[in-house]
Amino acid sequence: MLLTTTPSVEGHRITRYCGVVTGEAILGANVFKDLFAGIRDIVGGRSATYEKELQRARDIALRELEERATQLGATAVVGIDLDYEVLGQGNGMLMVSASGTAVVIE
Repeated sequence: MLLTTTPSVEGHRITRYCGVVTGEAILGANVFKDLFAGIRDIVGGRSATYEKELQRARDIALRELEERATQLGATAVVGIDLDYEVLGQGNGMLMVSASGTAVVIE
C-alpha cells in the first residue's frame, strides 16, 4: 500500500475515496530510559533512546492506519498528517497519531 503526505499520487488517478483512517500509538518510556535521556540532555547531544521510541511509535501508528485502510479496500492513503503529543505531567507517555484519506488508485 502506498502511504503519502501529498493529496494525490503523481501518475495515478484516484478512482474512489474510502474515508478517513487513523492510527495511534501511545508508548511509555521506563524510568531508566528517562534517567539516561536526562543525562544526555544535560551534557548535550541527541537522545538516541527517545529517537528510537519516537520511531517505534510512528511505525505503529502508520501500520495501524494502513491496516484500517486495507479493511476499507483502499490501495493508498493520501494526505497523511502525523501529530506528536506528550501525555500527562512528567509520566513519560508519548502519543503519535496518524490520519489520512484512504483511496483506491489506478
